[in-house]
Amino acid sequence: MEQKTVQLEKWQFALGEEAPLGREGWQEVRVPHDWVIGQNFDKDMEEGGPQGFRNRFGKAWYRCVLPLEELPADGVCRLYFDGVMEDSAVWVNGHAAGGRKYGYSSFFLDVTPWLKAGENEILVCANSTHAPADRWYSGGGIYRRAWFEALPKEHLEREDIAVTTKGGTVYIDTGTDLEAEAVLQTDAGTYRAAGRRRLVLQAEQAGRWSAENPVLWPLCIRLAGSGHCVEFRIGIRDVEATARGLFVNGKKTELKGVCVHQDISCFGTAVPAEIWRERLLLLKEFGCNAIRPSHHIFMPEFLDLCDELGFYVYEECFDKWTGGAYGRYYRTEWERDIACMVKRDRNHPCILFWGVGNEVEFQGLSPMLERMEAHCRAVRALDGTRPVSCALSPHFKRETDVDISQVRDIQKFVDEVDENEIYDLAYRMDVMRRIADIVDVFACNYQEPWYALIRKCIPDTPILGTEVYQYFSGYPMPLQSYTESIPYQVVREHEGVLGGMIWAGFDYLGESMGWPAKGWAGALFTSDGEPKTGAYLLRSLWQEEPFVHFAVLDGSLRDAGVKEHWDMPPYVTHWDFPQITKAVVPFLIATNCDKVTVALNGNVLFSRRPSDYPNGIVTGCLPYTRGEITVEGERDGQKVCSHTVRTAGLAVELAFDRPQIRLGTKGEQTFLLKVRARDEDGTPVFRESAMVRFAVEGDAQIIGVDNGDIMGHEPYQNREIHLFRGRADVAVRVGKEAARVKVRAFADGMREAEAILYRASDKEPSAV
Repeated sequence: MEQKTVQLEKWQFALGEEAPLGREGWQEVRVPHDWVIGQNFDKDMEEGGPQGFRNRFGKAWYRCVLPLEELPADGVCRLYFDGVMEDSAVWVNGHAAGGRKYGYSSFFLDVTPWLKAGENEILVCANSTHAPADRWYSGGGIYRRAWFEALPKEHLEREDIAVTTKGGTVYIDTGTDLEAEAVLQTDAGTYRAAGRRRLVLQAEQAGRWSAENPVLWPLCIRLAGSGHCVEFRIGIRDVEATARGLFVNGKKTELKGVCVHQDISCFGTAVPAEIWRERLLLLKEFGCNAIRPSHHIFMPEFLDLCDELGFYVYEECFDKWTGGAYGRYYRTEWERDIACMVKRDRNHPCILFWGVGNEVEFQGLSPMLERMEAHCRAVRALDGTRPVSCALSPHFKRETDVDISQVRDIQKFVDEVDENEIYDLAYRMDVMRRIADIVDVFACNYQEPWYALIRKCIPDTPILGTEVYQYFSGYPMPLQSYTESIPYQVVREHEGVLGGMIWAGFDYLGESMGWPAKGWAGALFTSDGEPKTGAYLLRSLWQEEPFVHFAVLDGSLRDAGVKEHWDMPPYVTHWDFPQITKAVVPFLIATNCDKVTVALNGNVLFSRRPSDYPNGIVTGCLPYTRGEITVEGERDGQKVCSHTVRTAGLAVELAFDRPQIRLGTKGEQTFLLKVRARDEDGTPVFRESAMVRFAVEGDAQIIGVDNGDIMGHEPYQNREIHLFRGRADVAVRVGKEAARVKVRAFADGMREAEAILYRASDKEPSAV
C-alpha cells in the first residue's frame, strides 16, 4: 500500500447537545478552529475570569467528508488529531472510533475497518461542558491540525522511534525488530546504518545544535521490506545540567526564558505556525533563548519552530493533578498523557527538561511525593536522557482533610496564604530535600529569596526558576514584599541556578483578576506583540548588542487589573502629557551600556551610569516640556546607541509597521499586521483612539482584529476596532496562489495606510 498523508482542513461545524441531522444547521469552517474565541463576552458567566469571560461550556460538532477512490487492499488507515478541546469522541461512517479526554494530548485512531470506497463521513464531538475549566483561556473544538494517513501493513511507528545523541554519535531505537536503514545528511557528509532495533551513526564531525547555532540535519529511517519511511530533522547536541550550571556542547549556558500560553490575539488557540514564528523571532530579538510552554502539551509546530529558531524548552504536561480541570481525568489518563508528551516530542533537540506538574496540590506531603515519583519514573522509562522535574509553588501547607476534587478554585487553594501556610523555613528546606531526592532539577516558582538557603540544603541539585517575576522581588518572609532587586538579577547571583523563565512572555486571555479584564496583562509584551517597558528591562540583562530605551511613568493610564507582584509601575514610551503645565515626570532608562546621557530639546541635562543604581536601571525625574528627549548610550567612552522620544502632534495619517512583505514562493500564509496613528512628522500618536477600519484586495481574507487592550471588549471577529495607545492590528490570511494582496486601513480625518503583500519570483534576491 502506498504511504499517504492528507491534512483535513475543510469541516462543517455546529454547537448543540446533538449533531444536526442532514445538511441544515452546519456552517463551513477551517480546521484548526477555536469556536470559543468568537463567543460574545459574558461578565456573569460561570468561571468567567479563568476563561476570559467567553463561554466555553458547550458541545461542538465537526463533520468532514473524506473521499477515497478505492479501499486499500492491505495496510492501515488512521486519523490523527494534534489536539481536540476536550473529551472528544470520533465516529467514522457511524461507527464509534474512539477519542481522547485530555484536550492537550495528540492522538491517532485506526479507522481501517469502517472506511469504504467513495465518501466517508467523519464526525467529531468536542465536549467542553465539564467544570471546572482551566485557569487560563483554553478555547474549544478541533483547535489543532487533523490528518488522514494511509500506511503499509509493515510500517514504522513514528512515536516508537527514539533518537538520542552523545559526543556526536547518533543512537536510534527504531521501535521494531524489523530490518531498517537510517540515512543522516549533514555538513560533514552522509551517514548510514542498517540493522534491527538499534542503529548507530558516527557523526562526530557534523555541526552541533544550540540556541546560538540551531543547525538541523535530515534523518530518514526506512523499513527494508515495505519501504515505509519516517523523516525527522534532528539536532546533534550534548546537554548537561549540573550543580555547576547548564552546559550545552561543553559551553556554560544561561537560560534567559519566558513562560507562554498557547493563545495569541484574535486567533484564540487556533494559531497558525507562522504567527508563532513571528512571536518567537521577537523574543529572540530581545535576547530570550528559553521557553516554558505552560502548563500543558503544546502544538507540534511550536516545538518544530523552537528547533529551527534555537530555543531551549522546558516542556510539561499538567497543571495540578487530582484537582482543577485535570482532576476529572487524572486517575485513568495520567500515564497515557505523560507517554503522549514524551514519545511525541523526545526527538526534538530543543527540549532540555521534562516537567510532570505545576504548583500541584499538597506540595511536599506524602501523597504528592508518591505521585511525583511515579510520574518521574514513567518519564524516565521513555526517555532517560533528560532531567525530570516538577514546578513548585512558593507555598507549603499543612495537611488538611479537604477533598481536593471538590475545590472549585484550585489555584486559590494552592497559592493563596491561609491558616494552613507553614512559615518555618527549616521545615520548608526539609521538604525541599525530600523533593530533590526524586527530581533531577529543582524547579521553583517565585523562590528567588530562598536560593541561598536552597543551595545549602541541596548543594548537588541544580535549580531552575520556572516562574520568575519581571520586576519586583520579595524577602524570604513575608514572601510578597517589594524590593528594587530585579528578580532575574537574583537568578544570576547563585551558582547552580540554570536561569529563569519570566511569567509571562505575552499577555494572554483568561486568568483575569476580575471584570473588565479579559485576561492577564502582567507580561513583557502585549497580546498583539507590542514590547512593554518590562521587555526592555529584560533586554538590558539578556542582550549583548548595545541598546538604550527611555520610558516615562504615566499615572493617567487605566489600570489593567494585573495581580500585584506580577505588575510593575506604569512606565510607557512617549513624551506627551497634555494634562501637565508645570511639573516633573518620573522616567526610567533601560540599557546595557556603561553610561547614558539625557538631552531635552537638544540641551544635555545629565549623564548617569547604570552601575550607580541598585538594580542597574537609571531612574529620576525630568521637567516636562513639549519637544523631544534623546538618550545616548556609551561604551568605553564611545556613543554606540540612542533613543529619541518626541511629543506628538495631531494624528493625520495611519501607517503599517510593515508596509511591504514578500510572501513565500508557495502556500497559504497568515499575518498579524500592525497599524499606527502618526502626526505630520511621522511621530507615533500614543493617545490617539480613533476607530480604524480594515479592507483587503486580492486573494486574501480578514480573520480578525486586535489592539492589545486587555480591558477592551470589542469583538475580535470584525473588520474594525479602536486604536489603543495609537495602534491596532488586523489578521490576514493570504491564499495559496495569491500574487499580490493589498491591505488597507482607514480612520476618519487621517490619510489611509496600505501594506502590500506580494509573491516575488525566486530570482528576486531579498525580501522587503
